[in-house]
Order: sequence, then structure tokens, then C-alpha cells
Amino acid sequence: MELDLVDAGEAAGLSPEEDELAYLREVPAGIPVAQLSGITHGDCERFSRDFGTALDVEDLVPGAEYLLEASSPGLDRKLSRPEEFQRFQGMLCKVQLFTPISGNRHWQAHLGEANAHTVTLVLVQPKTGKRRKKPEPEAAKTITVDFSNIEKAQLVPEF
Repeated sequence: MELDLVDAGEAAGLSPEEDELAYLREVPAGIPVAQLSGITHGDCERFSRDFGTALDVEDLVPGAEYLLEASSPGLDRKLSRPEEFQRFQGMLCKVQLFTPISGNRHWQAHLGEANAHTVTLVLVQPKTGKRRKKPEPEAAKTITVDFSNIEKAQLVPEF
């Protein structure tokens, strides 16, 4: 059954985040959609219409009212799967770990290389205050983190 629902989104050129399909029986049902080139209002509208039709045809919420809400994960989207870390390589993110590395559980870094088990974080230099002398430029420091140690991760928009 899930395949039919996903196909409705794929026909519109979009894909629902897999972990969000579990929430369809709740009111409201929010389904973030993703595509490589970014999401427009029209994309969300088309996905909501096609996905809603598929829900109604398959009668997945029998006799129940539901509010289907399609949205973009946003500029500060959460990251959870290795392919998301790969997709957003080079982007700024904040990461919270279960087990500290070098005494820290919270890191802000640019995403480096990622594979199925780990991601490399290119650490961001702390900002200096107006009165502090600027530090000498140094090579970027990196840490490698196992995905199993990541409690939370999300992108940080840079303007």
C-alpha cells in the first residue's frame, strides 16, 4: 500500500520522507516532501492534491476526517539518514551527540564526506569579538562521527 502512495508523489516528481508515512492516521497529517532542486509552493500543492486523491481512492483513513499538509523540510531541515548527510555536503549544520568527542556533545560544522557509517565534520572557527585580536588562520579541524552517535542534526541556514 505504501508503494502506491509513494508513486503518487513520484508521479509529481516528489518523494515523501519515508519516516513521515507513519503519521498518516493522525490529524493533521504533515508530509514533508523533498526533491533535489528545491520545493516550490506549486510542488506542495500538486503533491497534496495527488497524494490526497491516492489516500481517498485507497480509503486508508476509513470514515475518518484528516487534514493533509504537504510542506518543505525547510532551510533548517533535520538530517537523519546517511544519504541526507551526503546530499548536503559542504552545508553548515549543528550536531548533538549521545557521547561527547573531545569533551563536547554539541558541534557546529560544515558537512564533509559521509558514507554508510560515518560523517566527517569540518569544524567552524569560533567568532572573535570586536576587541579580540583575530587568530592566525589555521588548517580546518575535522572530526569523524559514527551515525550511531548522532542524537540530532540539522542544517543551519547561512545568509
